[in-house]
Amino acid sequence: MTAPPPTEPGALEAAVARVREVAPAWAAAAPLERVALLRELHQGAARTAEQAARLACEAKGIAWETPQAGEEWLAGPYVTLRVLRQLIRSLTLVARNGNTPVGPLGETADGRLTVGVFPATAQDRLLFMGLRGEVHLEEGVDEAALHETRARFHRQPDHQGRVCLVLGAGNVNAIPPTDVLGKLFNEGKTCLLKMNPVNAYLGPLLEEAFAPAVARGLLAVVYGGGEVGAWLCRHPAVDEIHITGSDRTHDLIVWGPPGPEREARQARREPLLAKTITSELGCVSPVLVVPGGWDARSLAFQAENVAGMVTHNASFNCNAAKLLVTPRGWPERERFLDLVMAAMAKAPARQAWYPGAPERYRLLTEGRLGIRRAGDGGAAGTLPWTLVPGLEAGSDDRAFVTEPFCAVLSETSVGSTDPLEFLAEATRFANERVWGTLSCCLLASPATLADRTTAAAVDRAVRALRYGSVNVNVWAGFAFALGTTPWGAYPGAPLEDIQSGRGFVHNTLMLEGIEKCVLRQPTTVFPKPPSFPSHRTAHTLARRLTDLEAGAGWAALPGVVAAAVKG
Repeated sequence: MTAPPPTEPGALEAAVARVREVAPAWAAAAPLERVALLRELHQGAARTAEQAARLACEAKGIAWETPQAGEEWLAGPYVTLRVLRQLIRSLTLVARNGNTPVGPLGETADGRLTVGVFPATAQDRLLFMGLRGEVHLEEGVDEAALHETRARFHRQPDHQGRVCLVLGAGNVNAIPPTDVLGKLFNEGKTCLLKMNPVNAYLGPLLEEAFAPAVARGLLAVVYGGGEVGAWLCRHPAVDEIHITGSDRTHDLIVWGPPGPEREARQARREPLLAKTITSELGCVSPVLVVPGGWDARSLAFQAENVAGMVTHNASFNCNAAKLLVTPRGWPERERFLDLVMAAMAKAPARQAWYPGAPERYRLLTEGRLGIRRAGDGGAAGTLPWTLVPGLEAGSDDRAFVTEPFCAVLSETSVGSTDPLEFLAEATRFANERVWGTLSCCLLASPATLADRTTAAAVDRAVRALRYGSVNVNVWAGFAFALGTTPWGAYPGAPLEDIQSGRGFVHNTLMLEGIEKCVLRQPTTVFPKPPSFPSHRTAHTLARRLTDLEAGAGWAALPGVVAAAVKG
């Protein structure tokens, strides 16, 4: 398995010219023309789904017929097919009714408009029982503004043809195609996709799946490292850029190399690159554990939930759990940490396949006291699942500001065992001391959610947390994967302190004025999520879910349910 060589300068220039030439016609295309193309892309993604999953398993050292292989179905073809299907539905309804569908409207305690976005269909309700998602809109967005701005481009186009350079992510294989789909179909822009060298092996398969868009000049896929990306960023025919990666890469593009000149530009707020740039740049994702009312079953379930947030994709996810925030003095703390470690031990050690992981692991573990490891790391090239407990919340610990992107979970304690005090203090800590604004999780017991006073405190924390995705008793990976749930950083970050980025992706309902997306799930659910390390049939379930998204129909549901229950 080899990646294509870097695209030659002449071919790069031709690719830019091709997508530039067709940009005006694509901006003027009618919704049903877009639907026809989406159906072709959906068929292509379905045809190539198994090969894409197999290539990813080979690249990451995952045996094919094992539960871990399910990750490469779900985080690749499944999400891509799901987004394609939802875009077909949305644009069909735009053509028919003039707008995209949304669920029930509501209002937060502080008067923000909320929009139900999940479940969006009867199939969603059956497959994800108990899971509910809503979008909180920004201040000043009322119901009239919601309907006026939704799918705005398709009713009131704001450009006559633009070219977007998409700098693809290397860690999750659904990100490059779904980033492209958002620009093509939500915003009506043609795309240059530069594959990340880490997963460039998938580029030719993506070109095959999306061949109708490539043939029409709407998409060009190119290859190479940072020098190719930098050249494309500066190209005058490229109007804007979307990057999923690190804040360091973002700042290099926008402000130039580190040093006095960059600092002077940032002080003047005069970026080196003045083009529009949207981005998703990672996070030290915190998990806040609310004290009170935990029974043994609920505590064990949420401990494995946390473990799955760490072990999924070898922890190379921007929404992986990275910092446990527990109540100071909590009697259940040691038991909870023991349960997390025991659950992580159920996941085999994984190849540290993402560049720089061993160095980041050493940075966050060297010199630490009380480190706990699940296993010995296995074969050469793997890293053990590792817990770094007892960090001092009042310190400037590097774990609070360094995204690990490796098999490390840290822990600190704040507040007290009073749920109200803990929630207030943990929210302040997450907002003010932890780097990033992409996603966070909040774990609460059934008793906490059933009590009017503590449930209201949970709601206040959900509102106050400055994250683009706030998730109660459920991993933020679901918010990334569901499609109708917009995924992105909390809005408002200035370019000179970009944190987790700007803008929302997926967003297949095409909402505007988004502040955050909130997912809620009961403290325990059945069947268990496929991200749980103990899931025995995650690979079978993931394949059947992908087949369902590929168009297998309602007849495929019994097989999906059977695989889920056997897990």
